[in-house]
Amino acid sequence: MADIKREYEGDHEVEEEYLVLEYDITASPNDFNIKTIFDFIESGAVIIPEFQRNYVWDIRRGSKFIESLIMNLPVPQIFLYESGRNKFKVIDGQQRLMTIYYFMKKRFPWKEKRMELRRIFDKAGKIPPEVLADDKFFSDFNLKLESSVEGVTSRLNGLNYDTLKDYKTSFDLRTIRNIIVKQTKPEDDDSSMYEIFTRLNSGGINLTPQEIRACMFHSDFYDTLHKVNLDERWRKIIGSKDPDLHLKDVEILLRSYAALIKGENYAPPMTKFLNTFSKEREKETRKSLDYYEKLFYSFLDYCSELREKSFFGKTGKFNISLFEAVFYAICEKSYKKHSLVEGKIEAIKLNRLKRDKQFTGASQMRLSSKQNVAIRLDRARKIIL
Repeated sequence: MADIKREYEGDHEVEEEYLVLEYDITASPNDFNIKTIFDFIESGAVIIPEFQRNYVWDIRRGSKFIESLIMNLPVPQIFLYESGRNKFKVIDGQQRLMTIYYFMKKRFPWKEKRMELRRIFDKAGKIPPEVLADDKFFSDFNLKLESSVEGVTSRLNGLNYDTLKDYKTSFDLRTIRNIIVKQTKPEDDDSSMYEIFTRLNSGGINLTPQEIRACMFHSDFYDTLHKVNLDERWRKIIGSKDPDLHLKDVEILLRSYAALIKGENYAPPMTKFLNTFSKEREKETRKSLDYYEKLFYSFLDYCSELREKSFFGKTGKFNISLFEAVFYAICEKSYKKHSLVEGKIEAIKLNRLKRDKQFTGASQMRLSSKQNVAIRLDRARKIIL
């Protein structure tokens, strides 16, 4: 599965520094056995939000990790963020946790089906049992431990969780060190946790700011973002049939809603603004979430007569600043009235905004400054409406 990094115009968070001034955290070591870890995942106590990133290990690497557990070899510790009572989010260790989960379920995801599995997960919020049992998506997880030395084969090769026999009890009781991190000060600011996520993930394939955000602030609001992210009309607007592996399209939706709901109170840096907005959305009611979804669909209808790539800039890339400003301008009055958008956008007005000197000037440098964000939203409101 190709991991293509898409680029966009108007990316506020590129090269943006996130300064953490003062915070207090606790980091407590806990040794959980494998069976307990599996039960935590199964019950939802340990949350691996939105497939924190797609599961990327192949069956050989997964098998080696399981073998290490069975043979009682040292394995890296796992970092969890305690977000509430008996609620833990994975900071570092998602691949290891998912490998344990898949092995004990005796199923392993086909590589070519992982993007489709992600779409299913984003839509359903989980992997439904019937999908887990479907051989189209999963194969049996039998340990693949062939040796490169002829005639030498691991005694564990070909075994699955049920056929471990004498090894099963020791596997279930094998402990892994879990470091549980909790922020104690300030209580209403998760900036330290964002910094911890960033630094712990700096050694391998870095998580993007939005992937970190998805880990920290998983909520029903994020489930709504993932749901609307699959809409074909939105996929056509953004110019990509499949969701972005690194959640950049979800981040664009997040920014657009943030501009609409909290844009008048925006203060840089953009990263902290989006983090705070995400945290606040954890308290949204089902009624509000349903409205946000319907509002977005009505916006898509409003833009349905636009040509393809109408929100693309001169470089041929989707322009984030343009889209979020137009979304704000079109939805602002409807949002305040708790109604839906009606009518159709005039393409000539969108093109006029794209050529507007004040708008383009505020879209080229210091993208996340308070002044430039305000200019873009104001010019979109005046020109589009």
